[in-house]
Amino acid sequence: MFELVMGERRWRAAQHTGVDTIPAIVRETADHELLRDALLENLHRAQLNPLEEAAAYQQMLEDFGCTQEQLAGRIKRSRPQISNTIRLLRLPPTVQRRIAAGVLSAGHAKALLAIEDPASQERIAQRVVAEGLSVRSVEELVALGDDRDRAPRQRRQTKMVAPKVKDLADRLSDHFETRVKVELGRTKGKIIIEFATVDDLERIVALIDDQPEPAEEYRQTDIQGEVTAGSAVSA
Repeated sequence: MFELVMGERRWRAAQHTGVDTIPAIVRETADHELLRDALLENLHRAQLNPLEEAAAYQQMLEDFGCTQEQLAGRIKRSRPQISNTIRLLRLPPTVQRRIAAGVLSAGHAKALLAIEDPASQERIAQRVVAEGLSVRSVEELVALGDDRDRAPRQRRQTKMVAPKVKDLADRLSDHFETRVKVELGRTKGKIIIEFATVDDLERIVALIDDQPEPAEEYRQTDIQGEVTAGSAVSA
């Protein structure tokens, strides 16, 4: 009796296209090697999510009774990669569900592992989904120690903005149809224009190319004079 271990999708694709024969390797395989080959096939599936990969590693460790170092040699993966992936199984169930659903990446999940408190892990995971935080942002939250202190700290550090500068930022936001921030110091300032994709950036650049000279009432000298006069207010 023959049993198909690897290549089921290719075999089904051949059936679908009407191909009668396909190349194959036929060999005798012990039961424990059969399990290993089946798990290896699963690990190479493109749709395997990080938790499924972690579960496969854990199953291989338990079934083969080997160390992570030995497993790494068998499946041609690095030991740290195996170790870090298995650690995902320690995350709270709510966080694991988000990983399985694809709303949290493996990078997000591994950043959360630096936190020991499950409640904090869940809280930051919720922020990742709600605010679309990047992996780098999550790492910064973790480095702060308590993510609940981040928002107040940011508000205390908010730069002062003159009323005319804020008006200009609002007008630019309306014109470019995206969020625009204008930050002005006593000697220089900067404009931050947010964009979503490269196409969005090209659209904004095209609008900038067509932008006329600024109106006289909003020239730098007037705005700078307002800041110097002490009329700047907190944003």
